[in-house]
Amino acid sequence: MKSRSVNRSGIVIRRRVLPSGDIIVTLLTPQGKVKAIARGGVRGPLASRLNLFHHVGVQTYQTPNNDLGTVKQAVLEGALPTLAEPERHAFAHLMAEFADALFQEGEFSEQAFELFAAALRGVARQPDPEWVALVMSYKLLGLAGIVPQTARCARCGAADPEHPDPLGGQMLCAACASLSAYPPQSLDFLRGVVRRTVRANMDAPVPPAERPALWRALERFVTVQVGGVHSWRQLVPSTPEMTAVETVS
Repeated sequence: MKSRSVNRSGIVIRRRVLPSGDIIVTLLTPQGKVKAIARGGVRGPLASRLNLFHHVGVQTYQTPNNDLGTVKQAVLEGALPTLAEPERHAFAHLMAEFADALFQEGEFSEQAFELFAAALRGVARQPDPEWVALVMSYKLLGLAGIVPQTARCARCGAADPEHPDPLGGQMLCAACASLSAYPPQSLDFLRGVVRRTVRANMDAPVPPAERPALWRALERFVTVQVGGVHSWRQLVPSTPEMTAVETVS
């Protein structure tokens, strides 16, 4: 059987250095998610080009007996240096890990690539990177077709729930809830974020004091529906008492 060479352009969303010095990279491309290995990567010319969040053009070479293609060439097509800033890096890292969890290898989604690329640009350039990351995380979730239920209580099915679901990250009615209702702006965000445009969401930011509850709802929902995303640990308060929702009656 013949070996094959493939050219792809995409964004590095995961980078893992093996003890041997090889680098395994995962790229989100318009043709889907691609995983490949750069042999001797940390000592070779490809190392600096295959950094996290870099937009690169790669040529991979794969034989029928290998699960991973080998990166033969890599050309840097774009970089966002401000993502190295501490106040931005955590949110960019979350977006990358989130995209990696949501989209499968070989799954075609040009829209997912464009949305993710826009999310990174927003985190890199906007004055409120947290709000960009929060909005785009929910938008990516909606694009993947995994949307939290907001019209009905997750337990009894009652209409127009307003309270957090502490276990599944969805919403509960007053009769089923143990936590206080979301404040009006947070409630409006949760009900409308997926159907609204990115611009409309960005123009109506939720106050920073209310955001921890929205992050935690997202984290719980994703954990149940998709699986764990380790970057939540840096962004999501671990105790209910730390959120505005539980303190606003």
